[in-house]
Amino acid sequence: MHRFIVIFSLILVLGFMGPVVSIADLSVTPLVEQVKDYLREKDGEEPTPVAIVGEFNKISAELYQEGKYAVATLVAEAARNYANRTLGPEHLDTLTSINNLAMLYESQGRYGEAEPLYRRALEARERVLGQEHPHTLTSINNIAMLYQSQGRYDEAEPLLRRALEASERVLGQEHPDTLISINNLAALYQSQGRYDEAEPLLRRALEAYERVLGQKHPDTLTSINNLAALYKFQGRYDEAEPLYRRALEARERVQGQEHPDTLSSVNNLAALYESQGRYGEAEPLYRRALEARLRVLGQDHPDTLTSVSNLAALYQSQGRYGEAEPLYRRAMEVRTRVLGKEHPDTLISVNNLAMLYKSQGRYGEAEPLLNRALAARERVLGQEHPDTLNNINNLAAMYQSQGRFGEAK
Repeated sequence: MHRFIVIFSLILVLGFMGPVVSIADLSVTPLVEQVKDYLREKDGEEPTPVAIVGEFNKISAELYQEGKYAVATLVAEAARNYANRTLGPEHLDTLTSINNLAMLYESQGRYGEAEPLYRRALEARERVLGQEHPHTLTSINNIAMLYQSQGRYDEAEPLLRRALEASERVLGQEHPDTLISINNLAALYQSQGRYDEAEPLLRRALEAYERVLGQKHPDTLTSINNLAALYKFQGRYDEAEPLYRRALEARERVQGQEHPDTLSSVNNLAALYESQGRYGEAEPLYRRALEARLRVLGQDHPDTLTSVSNLAALYQSQGRYGEAEPLYRRAMEVRTRVLGKEHPDTLISVNNLAMLYKSQGRYGEAEPLLNRALAARERVLGQEHPDTLNNINNLAAMYQSQGRFGEAK
């Protein structure tokens, strides 16, 4: 029995069963038996609870990579429940399951559910493994990045600094985990517009990746993209372009023309061209990324929907509103279905469609969408998150366009 058969069976079972809420529910379903049968056939012996939990974690990770977040979450919940019952609440594999489930909640914008799980994993790892164990430092990084996603920068920074300093002490300055911590801190600074602090960190990470892993390693190429993105944000287009091109050409050679990382590079270069008004060069790249993602990832994958939105935005920039609208609608409808009504990506789509309507003077259609996005962002992200503040500015600008100056204030 191949793993893809197990995954397909789990999708069918979970689709009919609905959410798994307890190990009791699990015992009356074939979920555990499916995994047990697969492991018996693969290993030739009766699987242990550790092996079963590990397989559940692998399956949820594969489903996540495919963009099947809802089913991945149910499998991750099953892993957490089974591990908690059979291995105990502080077993290392239980904590891994908890951490994985938190990551899935975070990816769906379910921040309120993710945070207590991240905290539980961190506190247990500190007790069981110690404050500077690599798994503990991973937990610190995870909760810090969650705070960053929510715009809670003041809470994220000390955690990221703690993780980096401990990683340098315990693992060394050029260990891959240390370099991840460097990139995370740089990303925080970039989110805050602290570009002068971000750049030396990104340069340090890139130089270390090149020394340790080589110029064509996927992590090195990601680091090149990160530095290029910083330059793009600063308007340093002449410095960004050769880096984006270098990453794209290397990924095409090493990973293939339709690898997801390659398509991200195609998209990045297109976005750079769009920022410069080089629409004729951007469009074929956006189209290439979209068509390949449809083939490789499927029409509902988050990366595919990003491509749909990017092409729509390009059309909007050119005043091609009739071509932009169906793409924005498609992205919003699929994100609502796949990610949920209040996922940050869904709210970006709502905002995008509203701003398209505003550009056309269709204020009656734009206003309810902007109000919907604002109310959801205040609930999910908080009143001071950059996306929430951007939403307020968009609403105020629309009121100004209508001469509603009292409301714009």
